[in-house]
Parts: sequence; C-alpha cells; structure tokens
Amino acid sequence: MDKVVHFEVPFDDGERATTFYREAFGWRLDSMPQYQYTMVGTTETDEQGRPSEPGAINGGMLHRQGPITAPVITIGVDDLDESLARIEKLGGKVAIGRQPVGTMGFSAYFHDTEGNLIGLWQNA
Repeated sequence: MDKVVHFEVPFDDGERATTFYREAFGWRLDSMPQYQYTMVGTTETDEQGRPSEPGAINGGMLHRQGPITAPVITIGVDDLDESLARIEKLGGKVAIGRQPVGTMGFSAYFHDTEGNLIGLWQNA
C-alpha cells in the first residue's frame, strides 16, 4: 500500500504565505531558492529528515503555476515509472513526468480520473 508522504501548497505571494502558515500553525519554513521551493516542517524529523512521529507528514510550498494551482498530496512509490504506466492504463494522465529533485529522489504529477492533480515521489 503506497502512503501519502508529502503535501504542497501553492502561493501567489511567498512572504505572505509563509508568514501566515508560520504564525497560524507554528510550522517551520525553510526556503530553498535553488529549487524555488520552501520546505514545510509540521513535525519533528529524524537524522534522514523523515518525520519521527508515525503518520505525520511534512510538505512544501511553491509559486502557483500550472498545473499546480491548488494544494497537492504526494504519494510515495517504489517505482515511479511503473506507477505512471499503471496510472495511465487506469485512465489517469501524466501532468509532469519524472524529474530529479537534487540527490533526494524523483517526483512526477498526474491527473486522476476525476481531474485532481496528485504528486508521486520515489526516493533516490
């Protein structure tokens, strides 16, 4: 069973959005300008950066741009290419294909059969 491992919240104004989430929920927000991304910590992490509390997830924030225009959940998979092929066979559509994320892993995005944008993550 593949699990939800991450979330993403798009923004129009990064400073406004990070201030809001930091003050409203006490989240830790770490800008990663090289990726044009902000890591969001909602729970403590272990030495590898993984949530130390069972069931908890962390996420990210990025500038709102197509196709990422609303919050996205991200599902962790063992094989990104295999998962994308299965998704297409079942009627889903790839929105953004496999892309490396530094040395951490690979991401992709797809639209499910209902038109929702969902992320996929494969560890390196």
